[in-house]
Amino acid sequence: MRNGPLSLPARLYLLAQDPGEPGLGDTPGLDRLVRAGALADLAGRGLLVDDGGIVTPADADSRSGDTVLDELLELVAESRPRTWPEWVSSRARLTLDAVRAQLAAEGYLRAERRRVLGLFSSVDYGLARVSAVEALHARARQVLVGPQPAAEVPGRDAALVVLAAAAGLRTPGPPDRRQVPPGRVDELAGRAGAEAPALMKAVREVRDALAVASPAPGR
Repeated sequence: MRNGPLSLPARLYLLAQDPGEPGLGDTPGLDRLVRAGALADLAGRGLLVDDGGIVTPADADSRSGDTVLDELLELVAESRPRTWPEWVSSRARLTLDAVRAQLAAEGYLRAERRRVLGLFSSVDYGLARVSAVEALHARARQVLVGPQPAAEVPGRDAALVVLAAAAGLRTPGPPDRRQVPPGRVDELAGRAGAEAPALMKAVREVRDALAVASPAPGR
């Protein structure tokens, strides 16, 4: 079981799930959302930088210690130069599958193998730690509607909500019809980059890429 906090892509994957549903949603656009989270996470750790709009590893030998993030870091290093929006979409399914396998290995998801038509092996996933997902949803809603000032929200939480909102994810929305304060998401976007300047560019770029992509994930 993981001792440290979940990575941003892992939290985004869980945020896209409905704790009240027995199975997992794998809606169109979820792969891009998870990939965007991985890019932003690596930028926030200083492992990816912006070089004239091109996503570039800061150091060929540096690693995050998270298997999913490090796989993406290696993919970026070994591939042709791409912009942030290009990396949001390029082979994004690889990161989605890696995050799901990681969460299953760490006990957040339940994996059940079955055979399709008696021939092909397939895996069905379900939530194993429903309370953890409910807590994540509650925290995201709290960040989105306040009353905590954006300047006091941890950068990781701000990035989570900003990317979820850009992708059109509905699950962080306030359940009691409270309105999201005007400008709140923009304030959180600024906060996301305040702790790590490299994250500001990444969040802005991947946020824009998610906003124009369709269809968006959500429930």
